Amino acid sequence: MARKPIIAGNWKMNMTNEQAKVLIEGLKPLVKDAKKTEVVICVPYTDIATAVSLCAGSNIKVGAENVAWAEKGAFTGEISADMLLELGTEYVIIGHSERRQYFGETDSSVNARLKTAVAKGLKPIVCVGETLEQREKNRTKSVIRKQVTLGLADLSEEDILNTVIAYEPVWAIGTGKTATSEQAEETIKFIRGVIAKMYTRKIANKVRIQYGGSMNPKNVKELMAMPNIDGGLIGGASLKAEDFSLVVNFDK
Repeated sequence: MARKPIIAGNWKMNMTNEQAKVLIEGLKPLVKDAKKTEVVICVPYTDIATAVSLCAGSNIKVGAENVAWAEKGAFTGEISADMLLELGTEYVIIGHSERRQYFGETDSSVNARLKTAVAKGLKPIVCVGETLEQREKNRTKSVIRKQVTLGLADLSEEDILNTVIAYEPVWAIGTGKTATSEQAEETIKFIRGVIAKMYTRKIANKVRIQYGGSMNPKNVKELMAMPNIDGGLIGGASLKAEDFSLVVNFDK
């Protein structure tokens, strides 16, 4: 079964409501004909209501950048799945390297957030990836294997099929450095193999795995030509309508 490519923008801590309106209104006509690619923008919590309203009736889906593992309670600063769903959120990023680096996310907390997300019906984009030090010490596969097996632990086959994996080499995020298409393909193929051992090869062949390390208009075609790369989690290029649309329309 062919896997539908998914291009998801990760705005990070950028864009006020007014800036979000300008960006989305500029983006909609540029990606409206992208029928073969799923288009998602993952925006700050404060922009979700605006994004959902402006994207209604378009082919752009809206996601959040994180979700709490608890339904409610004394968790200052967290946002629950129910809160996101009430606003019309469809996707959610979980375990981004910046969350792991700056806010103490672990494979265990990623798994807890993931289980809550899928139980509530959100579609997760789960991030995995190695640092430059880990790659230079030839630990890429061991790090990735641990992140995938612990982060995705105890998911049902149905849930894993509704989960997107984003491979984001930490050394290529926001640095301008990009893994070569061969490096990205090799690691994403390895991730698919880990999933095959956790489930089955048939299941693994249906799971969408993105590349998330500085994908942009200049390298998107080469990366997307790889057989195991099913899209991208886009950072900087998602903040400019024209640049993001060029990534979305990579096959034009």
